[in-house]
Amino acid sequence: MNKFTLGVEEEFMVIDPVTRELISHEQKIVEAAQRVHEDQVKAEMHQAVVEVGTHICKNTAEARTEVTKLRKTVASLAGELGFRIGAAGTHPFSQWEHQLITDHPRYVEIVDELQDAARSNLIFGLHVHVGFQSREMAIHIANQVRYFLPHIYALSTNSPFWEGRNTGYKSYRTKVFDKFPRTGIPDYFQSVEEYDNYIKLLVKTNCIDNAKKIWWDVRVHPFFETIEFRICDCPMLVDETMAFTALFQALCAKLYKIRLQNMKFITYNRALINENKWRAARYGIDGKLIDFGKEVEVNTRSLILELLDFVDDVVDELGSRDEINYVTHILEHGTGADRQLQVYQKNQNFMDVVDYITSQTLKGVDV
Repeated sequence: MNKFTLGVEEEFMVIDPVTRELISHEQKIVEAAQRVHEDQVKAEMHQAVVEVGTHICKNTAEARTEVTKLRKTVASLAGELGFRIGAAGTHPFSQWEHQLITDHPRYVEIVDELQDAARSNLIFGLHVHVGFQSREMAIHIANQVRYFLPHIYALSTNSPFWEGRNTGYKSYRTKVFDKFPRTGIPDYFQSVEEYDNYIKLLVKTNCIDNAKKIWWDVRVHPFFETIEFRICDCPMLVDETMAFTALFQALCAKLYKIRLQNMKFITYNRALINENKWRAARYGIDGKLIDFGKEVEVNTRSLILELLDFVDDVVDELGSRDEINYVTHILEHGTGADRQLQVYQKNQNFMDVVDYITSQTLKGVDV
């Protein structure tokens, strides 16, 4: 199954070790990292964010090596500059109003257009690319895989706090991002031509200048031969990042296998999938999702176990059994959001939460 190559991007918080606030690193981490990893470490719109991205990886084992190495590099360089890094969907208490925007034409342009929706977009995500040999197949799989996005999103929830408040959501990150246009669960596209015509129309009418300004939860990438999954909060642990990466890859492989057998998974409309996405954001793995086939509510955990059964027959061929097995650990021990809330409830102290996030970010990373 050499088709399903992987690329993993993570967005990290840059944190002041004394105040535990987000802090601008003035792109020093990026400059230092680029001497080691060339273009694998990048600036983001806010100066307190560092984004890392793996090379193209043949399998989850290669991806794990790269993900771990990049966390180690960024953490070490940050430490040398007097900072820490943290992996979560939002910072527990820092306020976006105090954060600096990176001086780059693309970001200046986005802020100029989107105003406070852009300035307040102080969030941190995980993006997973899965390689396909044809865009036609990629659009078919992207249509089908939409149904499963809330399941994996529920597992990844890692942003319960926003600007010093318990939001009541397990993932508040997507609530912040919803203010952007062209976000969320995408529509169904009959063909690559229909998708390309949609993009051309938006460019022609000055809605966007290129297809990268389509920020859906899953998209056929405009420039790479990949499907890009963008729904997950940035996971605290490398083990979590790898579990979600393996799940996305296995889903693509399974749906591809079904297609080769001249079958396809039922395609549900965006409005229905959005109901499950909202539930996943609010309750994480502790709520219920809708099983649209049976038209009943089902515990999220049992639907996730069903998902594991669904992909089981492709996992060994992909070599990702160990990574997929970590999902059961998350079901037993809670998501990042659940663990953040546990830490906060002990002393009602957001500093403790930040310290927990920064220590967990480096768990299993030899810094």
